[in-house]
Amino acid sequence: MEQREEEIIRRHLDQDQELKSLYTEHQGLKRKLEEFRHKHYLTTEEAIEEKRIQKLKLASKDRMMAILGRYQHEAR
Repeated sequence: MEQREEEIIRRHLDQDQELKSLYTEHQGLKRKLEEFRHKHYLTTEEAIEEKRIQKLKLASKDRMMAILGRYQHEAR
């Protein structure tokens, strides 16, 4: 996520509970992926879990971007 997008998200967090929930989920998934990246070796189960988390993180980002698109459309 680009810094500009993150700034816009942070601006709307207090007003939009769905966005806040997605952002919190996204940050949690990001932290879990960081934990996997610090390991030198992943078991098969950990590699599967890493892929699952990556997909969830992408899905949460897509939903946040849709919400941001709505805010940007309203601002015009």
